[in-house]
Amino acid sequence: MPAPHLTVVPPAPAEAPKQAAGRASETRSAPAEGASAKPASGASSSSRTPATGSSAAGEGARSGVDVEVLARNLAQMMEEGGKAMAAYLTPRKPANTDDMAEDIADALKTVSHVAEYWMADPQRTVEAQSRLMAGYLSVWANTLKRLAGEEVAPVTKPDARDARFKDQGWSESPIFDALKQAYLVTAKWAEDMVEEAEGLDPHLKHKAEFLVRQVSNAISPSNFVMTNPELIRETMSSSGENLVKGMRNLTADLIEGKGTLKIRQTDMSAFEVGRNLATTPGKVIYENELMQLIQYEATTASVKKTPLLIVPPWINKFYILDLTAEKSFIKWLVDQGVSVFVISWVNPDARLATKGFDDYMRDGIMTALDQVAIASGERQAHAMGYCVGGTLLATTLAYMAATGDDRIASATFLTTQIDFTHAGDLKVFVDEDQLASIERKMKDMGYLEGSKMASAFNLLRSNDLIWPYVVNNYMKGKAPFPFDLLFWNADSTRMPAANHSFYLRNCYLTNNIARGLAELGGVRIDVHKIAVPVYSLATKEDHIAPPNSVYIGANLLSGPVRYVLAGSGHIAGVVNPPARGKYQYWADGPTGPSFDLWLEGARENAGSWWPDWISWFSAQHPDEVPARAIGGDRLTPIEDAPGRYVRARS
Repeated sequence: MPAPHLTVVPPAPAEAPKQAAGRASETRSAPAEGASAKPASGASSSSRTPATGSSAAGEGARSGVDVEVLARNLAQMMEEGGKAMAAYLTPRKPANTDDMAEDIADALKTVSHVAEYWMADPQRTVEAQSRLMAGYLSVWANTLKRLAGEEVAPVTKPDARDARFKDQGWSESPIFDALKQAYLVTAKWAEDMVEEAEGLDPHLKHKAEFLVRQVSNAISPSNFVMTNPELIRETMSSSGENLVKGMRNLTADLIEGKGTLKIRQTDMSAFEVGRNLATTPGKVIYENELMQLIQYEATTASVKKTPLLIVPPWINKFYILDLTAEKSFIKWLVDQGVSVFVISWVNPDARLATKGFDDYMRDGIMTALDQVAIASGERQAHAMGYCVGGTLLATTLAYMAATGDDRIASATFLTTQIDFTHAGDLKVFVDEDQLASIERKMKDMGYLEGSKMASAFNLLRSNDLIWPYVVNNYMKGKAPFPFDLLFWNADSTRMPAANHSFYLRNCYLTNNIARGLAELGGVRIDVHKIAVPVYSLATKEDHIAPPNSVYIGANLLSGPVRYVLAGSGHIAGVVNPPARGKYQYWADGPTGPSFDLWLEGARENAGSWWPDWISWFSAQHPDEVPARAIGGDRLTPIEDAPGRYVRARS
């Protein structure tokens, strides 16, 4: 995906953005999917500060601001601001400057097409302007009535899930309420201008919608000290100390990013892979230059006879499935008597630039199957792929079908797209011009920086994964709050140039995988030939692999498919332990080409989809055998799980 410049390194603020915690899961996409990711202070300060209905500034004044201290802190803030500017101006890679220029030029070109439509006809121009002015006049009239003491309903309200305006000051003060409503009117008007522009290419319109949303999110009055009642209160009550601390945080993040803003969303020092994350006992039993293979220790006296190989995405790290003991899907599987093997992909450097999708198939999945057979004594294995790991698994299954290889007994796809016609928000970053630009950069480096992909995911949910942390870290001056999911979200990985180019071109740009036009290892890939039993999981709020897109891909397969839709998003909907009692899932809808008809007829079930999956999985091969020793009698463990590869940082 193109490389947005804002590199968000997830951590949540000391009063951690609640919104962030909640939706980051969807982000990475986002998601997360999942918990809300707003600054840990998340719950607006309204819960801490008595609301009086007067302006926030007035409240601050009554609290007894020490003007001398305030003046001193403002002077110190300016001094710290100079340090931040120096950090920003520190010599950066020339590519960073080039990236910014390219992105700005592309954005202006995209939005200009929308402007051309509305300005080409004077009547349309007047209509657009009149609509905006009418909204402003309604807000103005509403405000005058409130100032006169009347009780009036607002002209517009933020979405119930929009945490930016939760503080009571936004509704109790007529002035801040007017500011909020004027912003909402403007944002809605701008979105409508894009939506109603006719004759635009669908991809161009999608990009314009994305860009307008980014600008709208950025200029929200909640993001500025002087237009946010909560921030004014905070500044007055601390005599500006929050701004000094915030500027120090900004300087530290610019230094960490070597001149590029690297927004922290969590306390990265609070977690360590192998210490309090990814702690399920196991051993690395095999490794090559692309992956390590982990076998986990059995916790039951007997285990399923046919083992399970998990293929995670390489766009991020496998331990999203093994966060903490309470959240670990891998541990839960082991406790259900499943013999679990997991691929841990390498964090590649320039030496692996030429490693392509076929290498990941051959040296990843197929080599892992060889080693699983050696360790377990079983010729066949079940396979589970997550996100792009599932896409690789699907292409591998098609390759195996074409070559007569039946070593995979069944397949589970978690939020996996096979058909990319309706591939979600990430398509905004893929067209021929953007892809050519990405490929030029990858050619120079040999890989795509993990931070670039992280930025793309964060931009998809900027109101959850960027702006809450800007406010919390740099304006409230809070320290990031420890949150395991956001630590994982920040632990990005690089992508080899050849692999990433194949993926973007053959999936997002041309959809050649679904169309049967892609080749791997000299074999034409036809996913229609996949006949093994399949469990396909989508999540309802997924913006990376939308449920309709997952459904279309599942319908391409020729074998029996159980399609299940889980609540929440790309991460939280998948990592949902039954003990938490959260969300729900839908299953058993009518088969057919229409996702909407499937959903209409599907049965809703409370809680996690995990028990449904284990029932399906156990039915495939119900036989059990005594618990296996790690490596069997032929493979010598190399090191303890989670291994070296997953610990390598970008």
